[in-house]
Amino acid sequence: MRIAVHDYAGHPFQFELSRQLAREGHVVRHFYFAGDSGPKGDASVRADDGPGFSVGAVNLPGVYSKSKLFQRRAMDIRYGREAGARIAAFQPDVVISGNTPVEAQGPLMRAAQGAGAAFVFWMQDFYSLAVKRILGRKWFGAGAAIAAWYEHLEAGQLRASDGVVLISDDFLSGLAELKVQPKSLEIIPNWGALGSLPVRPKANPWARNHGLEDRFVFLYSGTLGLKHDPLVLTALADAFAETERVQVTVVAAGQGADMLKGELAARPRRNIDLLPLQSMEALPDVLGCADVVIALLEEDAGRFSVPSKVLSYLCANRPIVLSAPRENLAARILTDAGAGLVVEAGDAGGLIAAARRLHGDSQLRASFGASGRAYAEANFDIGAVAQRFMGVFEKAVAQRRSRA
Repeated sequence: MRIAVHDYAGHPFQFELSRQLAREGHVVRHFYFAGDSGPKGDASVRADDGPGFSVGAVNLPGVYSKSKLFQRRAMDIRYGREAGARIAAFQPDVVISGNTPVEAQGPLMRAAQGAGAAFVFWMQDFYSLAVKRILGRKWFGAGAAIAAWYEHLEAGQLRASDGVVLISDDFLSGLAELKVQPKSLEIIPNWGALGSLPVRPKANPWARNHGLEDRFVFLYSGTLGLKHDPLVLTALADAFAETERVQVTVVAAGQGADMLKGELAARPRRNIDLLPLQSMEALPDVLGCADVVIALLEEDAGRFSVPSKVLSYLCANRPIVLSAPRENLAARILTDAGAGLVVEAGDAGGLIAAARRLHGDSQLRASFGASGRAYAEANFDIGAVAQRFMGVFEKAVAQRRSRA
């Protein structure tokens, strides 16, 4: 089968799916937006990749900024048209697309289906419901009108898809809110790129290059937005300012990282450093240097968001402190797996208390880390995941052919 995997964000675990499908004999091209600033998987073609694997990075002229609403909307539409044309030229039997803004997903889907491909909507988050939460009560009713427009778009795309993949059964309520009953539906949880994230020792080359091998490291790695409250990380550093050999290391990109850079320029701290995102090749060593890893999720994330960084953290055999709403799936996974401590989103004091507890208890750190890795090994088998996706693709292709 010819399969186009489109992940707008370019996350590592989606690359892992594409590679596995190619190893199983399919012709797979992995498309992603190279202009997005978030963490990326390994986009190279490696010697151990199946002969059918290839990568189609999509880019646009200019700088993509999530903070400029109207410029972002125009670029999303342009991106959807460009990605759709590239995907249609590949002549796939099936396209799966996730993490894609609604106004990019629409033209991409129309181009794929116009070329005769089945289309699977990979629902990683409800874009329209997020807009509704953020804008619904703003601008004297205009925010509600904008949210209603995005609900209309997203619901129409879901109905027109030949298959829908949800990452959690929590998302079923989102479909109900949009009044959508997909033609074909499967729930496949996200996973960490276990094959690309071996457990690494603390004293590794990356740690030595950054002077961290003999420090107690609280690590944040990944996209850092303004709504993640990046100043929680400076508060963490300040809380340990008098504790010898403790370092807060932030490996990040995004508006929050820019804000943190400005804060550190205005008020430097000796025990916090800010580094750019590292390559997927370096990521195991980056995570390996940590004694505790930190994840932040905004208060309005609710049930419809599962940060991929938490899934990567589980692979690393390191204890996790997660600041997130208790009902969020990532918080429930962490609690059920016994892989770390969860505090309420925005609770800087709670996060610092959890960090102090783990700093002072090496046995608890080891127990949480081992439990997280055990959860990853039990749940992130890419061969089993790929089989489930192939079932989705076969149904979608049959659905498309029956409609044709």
